Amino acid sequence: MTASTIDPTALARALPSLQPSARWPVLFVGHGSPTNVIERNVWHLTWRDLGQELLQRHGRPQLILCISAHWLTRSFWSLTGAAQPPTVHDFSGFEPELYQVQYPVPGAPQSAQELAAWLQAQLQQKTPAVVVDEARGLDHGAWGVLQPMFPQADIPVVQLSMDYTRSMQEHWALGQQLAALRERGVLIVASGNIVHNLQTRRYGTGINATYRWALHFDDRVSNLILSGQLEQLTQFVQWGDITELSHPTPEHFWPLLYAAGAVLPGDVPRFFNAGFQMASISMRSVLWEGQFRCGCGANREFQAQKKGTCPACSPLG
Repeated sequence: MTASTIDPTALARALPSLQPSARWPVLFVGHGSPTNVIERNVWHLTWRDLGQELLQRHGRPQLILCISAHWLTRSFWSLTGAAQPPTVHDFSGFEPELYQVQYPVPGAPQSAQELAAWLQAQLQQKTPAVVVDEARGLDHGAWGVLQPMFPQADIPVVQLSMDYTRSMQEHWALGQQLAALRERGVLIVASGNIVHNLQTRRYGTGINATYRWALHFDDRVSNLILSGQLEQLTQFVQWGDITELSHPTPEHFWPLLYAAGAVLPGDVPRFFNAGFQMASISMRSVLWEGQFRCGCGANREFQAQKKGTCPACSPLG
């Protein structure tokens, strides 16, 4: 079942804590080094500017749902259910300043419980496939990009884990389920990297310095995104040597499958932060949003002739 086949009435009953809204964009963010959150570099400043742009054009989301490369679970997906999720410093060997960073954002326990039950019903599995973890906090793949984007820390955040026992197609399919949330005030932020090989990183390099294999992989992914062949991203493990070098382990690519799965008809991609950190970490990021815009700036897919009513504004001419 995809977003286009989900009954809106049934969705409203399943998610009473989330109100209908204009369609929110979906983001895949290349997060790179944890130090980007404290360094005012090009990556950090672009995240800051993007957060300001989103708030100005769309208003405040009811909820941010974040999928990070740094929370993996076995045999089930999990959602954070804490009212005040702690800031998890899930790394070592960095400067003390980084361990002082806190992101005291509120959680959304009711929404997490509703989402878990709704996703479980969509998956139609007898064993629990989606659970709520009331103790888990936000890892650096989540707060490391959200803190620069939304420094006020006043938008509720729920993080979704990735079940590492699932196939690429199953990651993609869950992303398709999440697409319906975009019209209930949810901003989906997937955080990973299109290329991620820490063994080949080189310090002191510029944003255009990289390896041929990394550039080839990054180009192949970006071309699929631009051409709308998003489901082909699930085949990345079959791309040979460039995949083995770009992803010695695949968890940093998986969040892209969730974001791409949540793309809806009429969405148009926009790249930002295209470039490399330490030569072998692609920071390329992408925002998908509806092609047609109403007068208030809220994005939404309208009827084929561009006619319809924006719930946040007035009829689109």
